[in-house]
Amino acid sequence: AVQDLERSQSELRSSQEETVYRLSMAAEFRDDETARHIERMSRYCGLLAELLDEDPERVRLIRLASQMHDVGKIGIPDSILLKPGPLTEEERVLMQQHAPFGGTILEGSSSPLLQLASTIALTHHERMDGRGYPNGLMGEEIPVEGRLAAIADVFDALTSHRVYRVAYPIGEAVDIMKSGRGTQFDAELLDLFLAKLDRALLIAEEAKG
Repeated sequence: AVQDLERSQSELRSSQEETVYRLSMAAEFRDDETARHIERMSRYCGLLAELLDEDPERVRLIRLASQMHDVGKIGIPDSILLKPGPLTEEERVLMQQHAPFGGTILEGSSSPLLQLASTIALTHHERMDGRGYPNGLMGEEIPVEGRLAAIADVFDALTSHRVYRVAYPIGEAVDIMKSGRGTQFDAELLDLFLAKLDRALLIAEEAKG
């Protein structure tokens, strides 16, 4: 009976992970790089949660929930989302709406996973100095999950090819991240992440397939 229960729980977790991944992919299906971005970014989030000594189940939830961080992009037109050049001010404002769109899509659930996903979707573009979006939160007003997702998301953005530029070399990307220490990013979390950069680079290598 215990073995049956454990097998059932394992199958449920596996099904939950697959469902989240497929829904995340559906939201960003227009971008060929999306699958690898989702994998890398969510695993970076899991790494940071682990470094914060979160319990294994909490690490799993953060890794899963962060896969849905950009679900609000489903409401952004292709002409903006896939534009190969700089966005106009009007386009940039519209693009920023993906954060509240995502928070709204995921909010109101009784599921701890979706509650966490809503928080991450809404807050992963906030900045420690209050100059982020959509709500201009500052410092610890930003949930810790949003703060770690911000680091994971920007690191992956810098080190990946995008439609509007090639990837930065690792050293240059790290320098850019460090320049945002305490202003864009939580200083303690950034230090933890960069101290384990070798593990992050291994995640990036594994995600190449």
